[in-house]
Amino acid sequence: MEAKDKKWVLDEARKHRVNFVRLWFTDILGFLKSFAITLEELETALEDGAGFDGSSIEGFARIEESDMVAMPEPSTFCIIPQETEKFGGVARIFCDVLQTDGTHYEEDPRYVLKRTLKRAADLGYTFNVGPELEYFYFKSSQIPPQGLDEGGYFDLVPQDLASDFRKETVFALKKMGIEVECSHHEVAPSQHEIDLRFTDALTMADHTMTSRLVVKEVALKNNIYATFMPKPVYGICGNGMHIHQSLFKGNVNAFFDPDDEYHLSEIAKRYIAGLLRHIREFTLVLNQWVNSYKRLVPGFEAPVYVSWALRNRSDLVRVPTYKPGKEKATRVELRSPDPTCNPYLAYAVMLAAGLEGIEKKYDFVPPVKENVYEMSDKQREKMGIGSLPENLWEAIKIAERSEWLKKTLGKHLFYKLIENKKMEWERYRSQVTSYELEEYLPRL
Repeated sequence: MEAKDKKWVLDEARKHRVNFVRLWFTDILGFLKSFAITLEELETALEDGAGFDGSSIEGFARIEESDMVAMPEPSTFCIIPQETEKFGGVARIFCDVLQTDGTHYEEDPRYVLKRTLKRAADLGYTFNVGPELEYFYFKSSQIPPQGLDEGGYFDLVPQDLASDFRKETVFALKKMGIEVECSHHEVAPSQHEIDLRFTDALTMADHTMTSRLVVKEVALKNNIYATFMPKPVYGICGNGMHIHQSLFKGNVNAFFDPDDEYHLSEIAKRYIAGLLRHIREFTLVLNQWVNSYKRLVPGFEAPVYVSWALRNRSDLVRVPTYKPGKEKATRVELRSPDPTCNPYLAYAVMLAAGLEGIEKKYDFVPPVKENVYEMSDKQREKMGIGSLPENLWEAIKIAERSEWLKKTLGKHLFYKLIENKKMEWERYRSQVTSYELEEYLPRL
């Protein structure tokens, strides 16, 4: 396999007659940031990086301008086919954010993931993930949103008018080297899903950022609007991003045990225990917007209670049983994240929680066999089944008290994330909503 080093990047850029290279990185909140350089500047950027204003990585809580360096990672270089059609050769490359002295910037989400992956690697593990990205197609971004179809789950009927848009998106992703496992219509009208084929977490975080952009760009090209907003329409299912995850040692799946009744190893059981113990602390990372908690309510296929099961799709953590007893297929699925999270931070905190369970030998929690939604509060309490935070403010307060989360994210990014989220909550709680006006104005 050809090594994707600096020379390879330059050769590819010349071969494809690249005119512009977009340097990509993300801010704390998971928004894709970019600035472009010309081909003539590419060689220098690969050696020394390219300077930019570092306050752009702080989310909404910007303080002052500061000089930072975007250092391209050669293995992520890729031609952007949809832009190349317009401007000649256009490529993108993901960057690590460095300080001017060459050290890693601690508030760079990509660095947080790299740091956590090193912790796993030191234990001999490779962390693989495969997300399921759900989103809606609407006729435009106008309010209220108007869907394109009345199709339902896995429908392949005339109502699924957007199947061609999905196909176009999948083809665009494949051209960029992103493998798609499947795509289909989801449960709600005009809701769709694209499942990315699992790979190592750093590559997948880059793929996740790219996929979100491609979905939106294909929609705009076809004069429609795509949104990953967790709950854009009242009364129907929202958008989730179920994340399948596993630990490998070489080619061996560390989660698999052929002799266990669940086909799960002790490593897998303790990993699950880590997720369950820490999930409330890192829910703020997986579900970071006010709107995220409108999705996490009973009755709409989103988890609310902290439990795990083998088959039941209502539980927070599920071990899929499509191929029982198959080593490569053994994995853990976390169902609470939504697709507007920062994937670098999301994958980092999930892995860190699982490793915590493994290293500290957390006790195995048996799977729930009953439907947790049909239990009474007393039954759930007796079984030790807790609940996810009910709103952003609760998630903020739980996260703020977590020394484990602070250590995982690094204190600088941790405090900046909390600051960003408190700003959002203050803006939200001071709003007068249409619900309040409709409910109270005629009577009060």
